[in-house]
Amino acid sequence: MSEQKNTPQTSLVHSAYRAPDGFEAFPVGIHHASTVLFPNVEAMRSRDWREKLGYTYGLHGTPTSFVLEARLAEIEGGTYCRVTPSGLAAIAMVNFAFLKTGDDVLLPDNVYGPSKDLGQWLQRDFNITARFYDPMIGAGIADLIEPNTRLIWTEAPGSVSMEVPDIPAICRAAHDKNVLVAIDNTWAAGLAFKAFEHGVDIVMQAVTKYQSGGSDVLMGAVIVREQALNEQLELAHMRLGFGVGMDDVYLVLRSLSSMRLRFDAHDAGARKLAAWLKGRPEIAAVLHPAFEDCPGHEFWKRDFTGAGGLFSVIFDARFSEEQTDRFVDSLQLFKIGYSWGGAHSLCVPYRMRGMRRQWMREGQLVRFNVGLESPEDLIRDIEQALARM
Repeated sequence: MSEQKNTPQTSLVHSAYRAPDGFEAFPVGIHHASTVLFPNVEAMRSRDWREKLGYTYGLHGTPTSFVLEARLAEIEGGTYCRVTPSGLAAIAMVNFAFLKTGDDVLLPDNVYGPSKDLGQWLQRDFNITARFYDPMIGAGIADLIEPNTRLIWTEAPGSVSMEVPDIPAICRAAHDKNVLVAIDNTWAAGLAFKAFEHGVDIVMQAVTKYQSGGSDVLMGAVIVREQALNEQLELAHMRLGFGVGMDDVYLVLRSLSSMRLRFDAHDAGARKLAAWLKGRPEIAAVLHPAFEDCPGHEFWKRDFTGAGGLFSVIFDARFSEEQTDRFVDSLQLFKIGYSWGGAHSLCVPYRMRGMRRQWMREGQLVRFNVGLESPEDLIRDIEQALARM
């Protein structure tokens, strides 16, 4: 068959040039695609998007996202992984994969705020019962499991208030009644807590945090070991249309090689600041899992190998909300903003009585994310802000 000679316009669209094979470099290539091309009709009809043996459509992944998913699974000690547009999207994917009308889900009272709101939405509009339990209940959660309970969420430590639950005890109680356990493992980044080794079935993470490390990417991930669980997650991923941009995937891939070093640096800086704050008369309590007086410290000591850069403090009850807000506003190196895991230190005050059903502590809570600045400079910043409070 003679080669067809195209007009200049068509040649702009269909170039004959192909780059030579054999290129190799450290960065993973960025493969953008919505449409994926097939060599023939048989290949198009035979490929299954649920199996990562080929490519079907950009929504289901390209070589770039496949590599990131494999690496995230490897870090967590899992087998299968799907990335999502955000951490909250990952939580939603788990809920919609394993819950249906008439089911029951248990969530800890200290769960991430939007996850709590999502649970309440499931109950209000989808007739899925969402109940909240004391995060320190441990094996006692067995008494809360009903015949229609399908999923138990855990978070270690709890969002903002930093309690560390007895995850193995919760998992044993759940598995005795054939209930799945999911964990938000964002705080430990898959580095300081190996959830699968402690009985968890489904691991969710906000890749936005330490994996990205640049405060510039929104992404989530769900990781499992069992194929049957992965098949349900794959269907939910497709039905919810959770695609991610390959430029963002590349940014996370670029950051993974330094994640362990950054996590350890965040950890060391945070412990230094937390120890200094414990000696300040303005501070009534330091909520850092590595400190003995933090609720669940014994479980952190038993199950964890690190702590990262996030912790909270409770100011002495003599200080009003206005005063603690003035403290936060007076900080110079600590910026006011949500999230963590980036190079810049952050600080946020919380109104805990509106967040926790049984919050009994007196005093204003402020959460710190310790970045990669010099701890000595951060201490001086806090010191001058305390003086202005």
